[in-house]
Amino acid sequence: MTSNLLNHQIDDILGSVLEDATGDVYMVNPSWDAIEEFVSVATDFDGDLPSVHMLADERTLKDVMDDFIVASNAADLISEGTLELRTIEEAPENSLLVTDDRVVAIVHAGDRVGGLVTDDEGFVDDTYDTYVSHWEDANTFNLRTPPITDVRDTLSEEISPDAEADFTAILDSLETARGDGDGLDEVTISLLVAAKNEALLYDISKWGEDVGIASKATFSRTKTKLEDMGLIDTEKVPIDVGRPRLRLKIGDDRLREANNGQLATVAQSILN
Repeated sequence: MTSNLLNHQIDDILGSVLEDATGDVYMVNPSWDAIEEFVSVATDFDGDLPSVHMLADERTLKDVMDDFIVASNAADLISEGTLELRTIEEAPENSLLVTDDRVVAIVHAGDRVGGLVTDDEGFVDDTYDTYVSHWEDANTFNLRTPPITDVRDTLSEEISPDAEADFTAILDSLETARGDGDGLDEVTISLLVAAKNEALLYDISKWGEDVGIASKATFSRTKTKLEDMGLIDTEKVPIDVGRPRLRLKIGDDRLREANNGQLATVAQSILN
């Protein structure tokens, strides 16, 4: 019988299942932490990922996907065809990982996590068939966040490679990008990057709307907030026809002197 996965972290258990799976994987009723860890493990996975069907509580999915870092990487996995998200109404008591040859129940005991494994053929077959059926009846979860690969590629093309490098460096320095006090949101990050590279508000907001980050109106409102707080400045740039456009510039010396690894921390401290 397959050994239980005891005294492991959730990322170790997920990595073990992904490495050993020969067919589709059903990830059933994952916790908030398990969804985050799955996206991280799958994003960094070295090799061919199996196709993962995630059946999760809708509220939990929405809460987790409010983090742009998690959501944009999940969107990458979806665009690659290695992840699908659907919602489950009647969830089992534990979180399950179901493959065609084993079932792993994720059990939390205080700060410990264990994966209780069975490879009993009859039980595995029945469980697998059950969740294939649940999957077919489940509603698709609509993730509106764009894939991070698209975000980076288009930012490099439409603004500049330096802007893309700055954007990536800021994301890499953050644990979360929610804009709720625990991290900057994606619109704020985009505007800070645009100001650092002295891009036009029109260009960064058009890019953001086209790629699916947020509307031009959201970019405009956030620009006004950042400008009122002194994080960014604007200067008018005349154009041949129509009203002048606004060039974004860093407005606070603390931001101007910060490198990319510090920019998010400094901006967050000013905003708070």
